[in-house]
Amino acid sequence: MQQVAEKKTNKVEAIKRALIEALQKNLGVVTASCKAVGVDRATFYRYVNSDPEFAAEVKAMDDFVLDFAESSLHKQIREGNTTATIFFLKTKGKKRGYIERQELTGAEGKPLSGQSKADYSKLSTKELEQLYGLLRKANTD
Repeated sequence: MQQVAEKKTNKVEAIKRALIEALQKNLGVVTASCKAVGVDRATFYRYVNSDPEFAAEVKAMDDFVLDFAESSLHKQIREGNTTATIFFLKTKGKKRGYIERQELTGAEGKPLSGQSKADYSKLSTKELEQLYGLLRKANTD
């Protein structure tokens, strides 16, 4: 009986190791990794929820994938990819002023004036009644 339990434990541990290797090959994509190992996603998440060591290895995979993506970005920058360079500067170069901002101005670049007032004089009676109904509804919600 003990040998059967040990075999089952060894099999589960082998599956977990295979899942970790598959996650590395598939850049952390769970579905592809489960398919490669031959287990379903429910089994994977059961292992994650019941085994803190396995969960920690899976969590560490996030850093592995992020490192891979950063390496790929750096490679593209070295190859002269302008889009990759701009992306890097917008995300990592903010302290040096590489940031996009939007400036809101009024007409002809003048400062925005205080609150603008709506002109309801051109609305029909029906439109005014609809607007009044919407305002009443908004105030009762």
